[in-house]
Amino acid sequence: MMKIVVKSVDFHADVKLVGYIEQKLNRLGRYFDKPIQADVHLKLQDTGAKFREKLVEIRLNVPGNALIDKKSGKTFETATTAAVETLKRQLVRHKEKAGAHGRGTKLAIVDEE
Repeated sequence: MMKIVVKSVDFHADVKLVGYIEQKLNRLGRYFDKPIQADVHLKLQDTGAKFREKLVEIRLNVPGNALIDKKSGKTFETATTAAVETLKRQLVRHKEKAGAHGRGTKLAIVDEE
């Protein structure tokens, strides 16, 4: 089961948006069998355009590492979908590396912060 914490900066995220984010992130559980915690930060970015850019930052805390991705878009939903796709690839790669590490291959995982 995944623990998901959604934080919105300078606005209140509605229940529908939070539900959408949780639904997308829970799908990542199929790619990793250990417990994962996800921290999601939602921000409105003022670019000077008519509409404010929506910024989604997702940090997945998996055993031994943290996978992070930031995406922006016209809506939080499109940014979330793009970020989750990127994190899915990172999660699969992380799992493959961890599996290779267990078979005697030397691997250094660096936490990007």
